[in-house]
Amino acid sequence: MIKYIVKRVIYLFITLFIITTATFYLMHTIPGDPLTARVQKNLPEQVRINFEKKYGLDKPLYEQYGLFLKNMTQGDFGESITYPGVKIADRIFKTAPISGALGGTALFIGFVLGMVLGIIAALNRGKWPDYLVMFLAIIGIVLPSFVLATLLQYVFANKLALLPVMGWGSVKNAVLPVIALSFGTIATYARYMRSSVLEVINSDYILTARAKGVSEFNIVRKHVFKNAFIPSLTILGPQIGGIFAGSFVIEKIFSIPGLGFFLVTSIQDRDYPMIISSTIFFAFLFVVATLIVDVLYVIVDPRIKLTED
Repeated sequence: MIKYIVKRVIYLFITLFIITTATFYLMHTIPGDPLTARVQKNLPEQVRINFEKKYGLDKPLYEQYGLFLKNMTQGDFGESITYPGVKIADRIFKTAPISGALGGTALFIGFVLGMVLGIIAALNRGKWPDYLVMFLAIIGIVLPSFVLATLLQYVFANKLALLPVMGWGSVKNAVLPVIALSFGTIATYARYMRSSVLEVINSDYILTARAKGVSEFNIVRKHVFKNAFIPSLTILGPQIGGIFAGSFVIEKIFSIPGLGFFLVTSIQDRDYPMIISSTIFFAFLFVVATLIVDVLYVIVDPRIKLTED
Protein backbone atom coordinates (compact mmCIF):
# COMPACT_ATOMS: atom_id res chain seq x y z
CA MET A 1 0.00 0.00 0.00
CA ILE A 2 2.74 2.48 0.99
CA LYS A 3 4.77 1.75 -2.15
CA TYR A 4 1.68 2.19 -4.29
CA ILE A 5 0.83 5.55 -2.70
CA VAL A 6 4.41 6.83 -3.06
CA LYS A 7 4.41 5.80 -6.70
CA ARG A 8 1.14 7.60 -7.31
CA VAL A 9 2.42 10.74 -5.58
CA ILE A 10 5.40 10.75 -7.97
CA TYR A 11 2.98 10.41 -10.88
CA LEU A 12 0.99 13.30 -9.38
CA PHE A 13 3.93 15.69 -9.70
CA ILE A 14 4.70 14.47 -13.21
CA THR A 15 1.08 14.99 -14.20
CA LEU A 16 1.01 18.49 -12.73
CA PHE A 17 4.23 19.39 -14.56
CA ILE A 18 2.80 18.24 -17.90
CA ILE A 19 -0.49 20.05 -17.32
CA THR A 20 1.31 23.22 -16.24
CA THR A 21 3.54 23.19 -19.30
CA ALA A 22 0.71 22.46 -21.73
CA THR A 23 -1.60 25.09 -20.22
CA PHE A 24 1.13 27.74 -20.14
CA TYR A 25 2.09 27.40 -23.79
CA LEU A 26 -1.47 26.88 -25.04
CA MET A 27 -2.65 30.06 -23.31
CA HIS A 28 0.13 32.07 -24.92
CA THR A 29 -0.73 30.74 -28.37
CA ILE A 30 -4.22 32.23 -28.22
CA PRO A 31 -4.41 35.41 -30.31
CA GLY A 32 -4.47 38.62 -28.32
CA ASP A 33 -3.07 39.66 -24.96
CA PRO A 34 -4.48 40.91 -21.64
CA LEU A 35 -4.54 44.51 -22.82
CA THR A 36 -6.47 43.90 -26.03
CA ALA A 37 -8.77 41.48 -24.20
CA ARG A 38 -9.69 44.28 -21.82
CA VAL A 39 -10.32 46.62 -24.76
CA GLN A 40 -7.53 48.99 -23.76
CA LYS A 41 -6.30 49.53 -27.31
CA ASN A 42 -5.60 53.24 -27.15
CA LEU A 43 -3.08 53.17 -24.34
CA PRO A 44 0.10 55.21 -24.79
CA GLU A 45 3.02 53.07 -25.86
CA GLN A 46 4.96 53.76 -22.66
CA VAL A 47 2.03 52.59 -20.53
CA ARG A 48 1.85 49.38 -22.53
CA ILE A 49 5.59 48.85 -22.13
CA ASN A 50 5.35 49.39 -18.36
CA PHE A 51 2.44 46.97 -18.15
CA GLU A 52 4.28 44.24 -20.06
CA LYS A 53 7.41 44.77 -17.98
CA LYS A 54 5.50 44.51 -14.71
CA TYR A 55 3.98 41.16 -15.61
CA GLY A 56 7.01 39.87 -17.51
CA LEU A 57 5.20 39.80 -20.85
CA ASP A 58 8.16 41.50 -22.54
CA LYS A 59 10.44 38.49 -21.92
CA PRO A 60 10.81 35.46 -24.21
CA LEU A 61 8.24 32.77 -23.56
CA TYR A 62 10.73 30.28 -22.17
CA GLU A 63 11.93 32.86 -19.64
CA GLN A 64 8.35 33.57 -18.58
CA TYR A 65 7.78 29.86 -18.16
CA GLY A 66 10.95 29.36 -16.13
CA LEU A 67 10.09 32.29 -13.86
CA PHE A 68 6.56 30.97 -13.36
CA LEU A 69 7.84 27.51 -12.38
CA LYS A 70 10.37 29.02 -9.99
CA ASN A 71 7.74 31.15 -8.25
CA MET A 72 5.25 28.27 -8.21
CA THR A 73 7.65 25.99 -6.33
CA GLN A 74 7.84 28.74 -3.70
CA GLY A 75 4.05 28.93 -3.44
CA ASP A 76 3.85 32.22 -5.33
CA PHE A 77 1.49 32.16 -8.32
CA GLY A 78 1.87 35.87 -8.97
CA GLU A 79 -0.70 38.63 -9.26
CA SER A 80 -3.89 38.67 -11.28
CA ILE A 81 -3.80 40.81 -14.41
CA THR A 82 -7.55 41.35 -14.35
CA TYR A 83 -7.45 42.44 -10.70
CA PRO A 84 -4.14 44.31 -10.24
CA GLY A 85 -2.59 43.92 -6.82
CA VAL A 86 -4.60 40.78 -5.99
CA LYS A 87 -2.51 37.70 -5.25
CA ILE A 88 -3.78 34.69 -7.18
CA ALA A 89 -3.27 32.36 -4.21
CA ASP A 90 -5.44 34.67 -2.09
CA ARG A 91 -8.09 34.75 -4.80
CA ILE A 92 -8.15 30.95 -5.07
CA PHE A 93 -8.33 30.39 -1.29
CA LYS A 94 -11.08 33.00 -1.02
CA THR A 95 -13.30 31.74 -3.84
CA ALA A 96 -12.60 27.98 -3.74
CA PRO A 97 -14.63 27.43 -0.53
CA ILE A 98 -17.68 28.91 -2.26
CA SER A 99 -17.31 26.59 -5.23
CA GLY A 100 -16.55 23.73 -2.84
CA ALA A 101 -19.70 24.37 -0.80
CA LEU A 102 -21.84 24.55 -3.94
CA GLY A 103 -20.29 21.58 -5.73
CA GLY A 104 -19.88 19.49 -2.58
CA THR A 105 -23.52 19.92 -1.58
CA ALA A 106 -24.70 19.08 -5.09
CA LEU A 107 -22.46 16.00 -5.24
CA PHE A 108 -23.58 14.76 -1.81
CA ILE A 109 -27.26 15.15 -2.67
CA GLY A 110 -26.78 13.64 -6.12
CA PHE A 111 -24.77 10.72 -4.75
CA VAL A 112 -27.18 9.82 -1.93
CA LEU A 113 -30.40 10.24 -3.93
CA GLY A 114 -28.91 8.54 -6.98
CA MET A 115 -27.84 5.51 -4.95
CA VAL A 116 -31.22 5.23 -3.24
CA LEU A 117 -33.18 5.64 -6.47
CA GLY A 118 -30.93 3.13 -8.23
CA ILE A 119 -31.56 0.51 -5.54
CA ILE A 120 -35.31 1.17 -5.63
CA ALA A 121 -35.36 0.83 -9.41
CA ALA A 122 -33.40 -2.42 -9.34
CA LEU A 123 -35.51 -4.02 -6.62
CA ASN A 124 -38.66 -3.08 -8.56
CA ARG A 125 -37.43 -4.06 -11.99
CA GLY A 126 -40.17 -3.91 -14.60
CA LYS A 127 -42.54 -2.05 -12.27
CA TRP A 128 -43.60 1.59 -12.20
CA PRO A 129 -40.87 2.75 -9.72
CA ASP A 130 -38.25 1.37 -12.11
CA TYR A 131 -39.81 3.12 -15.11
CA LEU A 132 -40.15 6.39 -13.18
CA VAL A 133 -36.54 6.40 -11.99
CA MET A 134 -35.19 5.55 -15.44
CA PHE A 135 -37.37 8.25 -17.01
CA LEU A 136 -35.96 10.83 -14.59
CA ALA A 137 -32.44 9.49 -15.20
CA ILE A 138 -32.77 9.90 -18.94
CA ILE A 139 -33.98 13.48 -18.51
CA GLY A 140 -31.14 14.22 -16.11
CA ILE A 141 -28.54 12.93 -18.56
CA VAL A 142 -29.80 14.60 -21.74
CA LEU A 143 -30.81 17.92 -20.13
CA PRO A 144 -27.79 20.24 -19.75
CA SER A 145 -27.38 21.84 -16.35
CA PHE A 146 -27.42 25.36 -17.78
CA VAL A 147 -30.77 24.70 -19.47
CA LEU A 148 -32.22 23.37 -16.22
CA ALA A 149 -30.77 26.36 -14.37
CA THR A 150 -32.49 28.75 -16.77
CA LEU A 151 -35.80 26.92 -16.37
CA LEU A 152 -35.51 26.99 -12.59
CA GLN A 153 -34.80 30.71 -12.64
CA TYR A 154 -37.79 31.34 -14.88
CA VAL A 155 -40.24 29.28 -12.81
CA PHE A 156 -39.18 29.74 -9.18
CA ALA A 157 -37.59 33.18 -9.37
CA ASN A 158 -39.41 34.98 -12.16
CA LYS A 159 -42.90 33.50 -12.14
CA LEU A 160 -43.39 32.31 -8.56
CA ALA A 161 -40.92 34.72 -6.89
CA LEU A 162 -40.08 32.10 -4.28
CA LEU A 163 -36.32 32.12 -4.58
CA PRO A 164 -33.67 34.69 -5.61
CA VAL A 165 -32.52 34.58 -9.20
CA MET A 166 -28.84 35.14 -8.39
CA GLY A 167 -26.35 35.88 -5.63
CA TRP A 168 -24.77 33.97 -2.75
CA GLY A 169 -24.80 34.13 1.02
CA SER A 170 -27.99 32.43 2.19
CA VAL A 171 -29.69 29.05 1.95
CA LYS A 172 -32.24 30.45 -0.51
CA ASN A 173 -29.45 31.51 -2.86
CA ALA A 174 -28.08 27.95 -2.90
CA VAL A 175 -31.33 26.07 -3.61
CA LEU A 176 -31.62 26.60 -7.38
CA PRO A 177 -27.92 26.18 -8.30
CA VAL A 178 -27.66 23.03 -6.15
CA ILE A 179 -30.71 21.53 -7.86
CA ALA A 180 -29.31 22.40 -11.28
CA LEU A 181 -25.94 20.83 -10.44
CA SER A 182 -27.20 17.74 -8.64
CA PHE A 183 -29.88 16.63 -11.10
CA GLY A 184 -27.42 15.17 -13.58
CA THR A 185 -25.45 13.51 -10.76
CA ILE A 186 -28.62 11.88 -9.45
CA ALA A 187 -29.33 10.50 -12.91
CA THR A 188 -25.80 9.14 -13.33
CA TYR A 189 -25.64 7.32 -10.00
CA ALA A 190 -29.19 6.01 -10.35
CA ARG A 191 -28.30 4.30 -13.62
CA TYR A 192 -24.98 2.96 -12.34
CA MET A 193 -26.47 1.68 -9.10
CA ARG A 194 -29.43 0.05 -10.82
CA SER A 195 -27.16 -1.88 -13.17
CA SER A 196 -24.83 -2.91 -10.33
CA VAL A 197 -27.65 -4.07 -8.06
CA LEU A 198 -29.27 -6.08 -10.85
CA GLU A 199 -25.96 -7.83 -11.45
CA VAL A 200 -25.42 -8.57 -7.76
CA ILE A 201 -28.91 -9.83 -6.88
CA ASN A 202 -28.61 -12.53 -9.52
CA SER A 203 -25.42 -13.88 -7.93
CA ASP A 204 -25.33 -17.31 -6.30
CA TYR A 205 -24.52 -16.04 -2.82
CA ILE A 206 -27.64 -13.86 -2.86
CA LEU A 207 -29.77 -16.87 -3.79
CA THR A 208 -28.09 -18.79 -0.97
CA ALA A 209 -28.84 -16.03 1.54
CA ARG A 210 -32.49 -16.03 0.51
CA ALA A 211 -32.62 -19.81 0.80
CA LYS A 212 -31.32 -19.49 4.38
CA GLY A 213 -34.22 -17.18 5.20
CA VAL A 214 -32.28 -13.91 5.43
CA SER A 215 -34.66 -10.97 5.23
CA GLU A 216 -34.67 -8.86 2.08
CA PHE A 217 -33.62 -5.80 4.04
CA ASN A 218 -30.53 -7.52 5.45
CA ILE A 219 -29.67 -8.95 2.03
CA VAL A 220 -29.69 -5.47 0.56
CA ARG A 221 -27.84 -3.92 3.51
CA LYS A 222 -25.14 -6.55 4.06
CA HIS A 223 -24.61 -8.05 0.62
CA VAL A 224 -26.16 -6.14 -2.26
CA PHE A 225 -25.23 -2.58 -1.39
CA LYS A 226 -21.62 -3.29 -0.42
CA ASN A 227 -20.83 -5.17 -3.61
CA ALA A 228 -22.88 -2.94 -5.91
CA PHE A 229 -21.28 0.18 -4.44
CA ILE A 230 -17.82 -0.41 -5.94
CA PRO A 231 -18.67 0.48 -9.60
CA SER A 232 -20.30 3.70 -8.42
CA LEU A 233 -17.22 4.46 -6.34
CA THR A 234 -15.19 4.46 -9.56
CA ILE A 235 -16.92 7.53 -10.94
CA LEU A 236 -16.93 9.25 -7.56
CA GLY A 237 -13.21 10.12 -7.84
CA PRO A 238 -13.43 12.35 -10.91
CA GLN A 239 -16.57 13.96 -9.55
CA ILE A 240 -14.89 14.79 -6.25
CA GLY A 241 -12.13 16.44 -8.23
CA GLY A 242 -14.75 18.26 -10.25
CA ILE A 243 -16.49 19.74 -7.21
CA PHE A 244 -14.56 22.99 -7.71
CA ALA A 245 -14.34 22.81 -11.50
CA GLY A 246 -17.75 21.51 -12.48
CA SER A 247 -19.84 24.57 -11.76
CA PHE A 248 -18.35 27.16 -14.15
CA VAL A 249 -21.55 27.78 -16.08
CA ILE A 250 -23.84 27.54 -13.06
CA GLU A 251 -21.78 30.07 -11.12
CA LYS A 252 -21.90 32.40 -14.10
CA ILE A 253 -25.66 32.02 -14.54
CA PHE A 254 -26.43 32.62 -10.86
CA SER A 255 -23.65 35.21 -10.36
CA ILE A 256 -22.03 33.17 -7.60
CA PRO A 257 -18.58 34.57 -6.72
CA GLY A 258 -16.88 31.19 -6.77
CA LEU A 259 -13.66 30.08 -8.38
CA GLY A 260 -15.42 29.01 -11.57
CA PHE A 261 -16.97 32.47 -11.99
CA PHE A 262 -13.61 34.19 -11.77
CA LEU A 263 -11.94 31.63 -14.00
CA VAL A 264 -14.44 32.30 -16.78
CA THR A 265 -13.79 36.02 -16.38
CA SER A 266 -10.05 35.39 -16.47
CA ILE A 267 -10.32 33.43 -19.71
CA GLN A 268 -12.25 36.28 -21.30
CA ASP A 269 -9.61 38.77 -20.13
CA ARG A 270 -6.59 36.57 -20.99
CA ASP A 271 -5.49 36.63 -17.36
CA TYR A 272 -2.67 34.13 -17.90
CA PRO A 273 -1.51 33.69 -14.30
CA MET A 274 -5.06 33.17 -13.00
CA ILE A 275 -5.96 30.66 -15.73
CA ILE A 276 -2.80 28.60 -15.33
CA SER A 277 -2.93 28.62 -11.53
CA SER A 278 -6.59 27.60 -11.46
CA THR A 279 -5.93 24.79 -13.93
CA ILE A 280 -3.10 23.49 -11.73
CA PHE A 281 -5.40 23.68 -8.70
CA PHE A 282 -8.14 21.71 -10.47
CA ALA A 283 -5.66 19.13 -11.77
CA PHE A 284 -4.21 18.65 -8.29
CA LEU A 285 -7.66 18.03 -6.81
CA PHE A 286 -8.54 15.60 -9.58
CA VAL A 287 -5.39 13.50 -9.17
CA VAL A 288 -5.63 13.46 -5.37
CA ALA A 289 -9.31 12.49 -5.49
CA THR A 290 -8.51 9.62 -7.85
CA LEU A 291 -5.83 8.37 -5.47
CA ILE A 292 -8.21 8.57 -2.51
CA VAL A 293 -10.83 6.55 -4.37
CA ASP A 294 -8.25 3.87 -5.22
CA VAL A 295 -7.42 3.56 -1.53
CA LEU A 296 -11.12 3.45 -0.64
CA TYR A 297 -11.48 0.37 -2.83
CA VAL A 298 -9.45 -1.58 -0.29
CA ILE A 299 -11.45 -0.17 2.63
CA VAL A 300 -14.80 -1.02 1.03
CA ASP A 301 -13.68 -4.43 -0.19
CA PRO A 302 -10.55 -5.89 1.49
CA ARG A 303 -10.37 -8.51 -1.25
CA ILE A 304 -9.02 -5.80 -3.57
CA LYS A 305 -5.26 -5.38 -3.32
CA LEU A 306 -3.27 -2.40 -4.54
CA THR A 307 -0.08 -3.63 -6.18
CA GLU A 308 2.53 -2.10 -8.43
CA ASP A 309 1.02 -4.07 -11.32
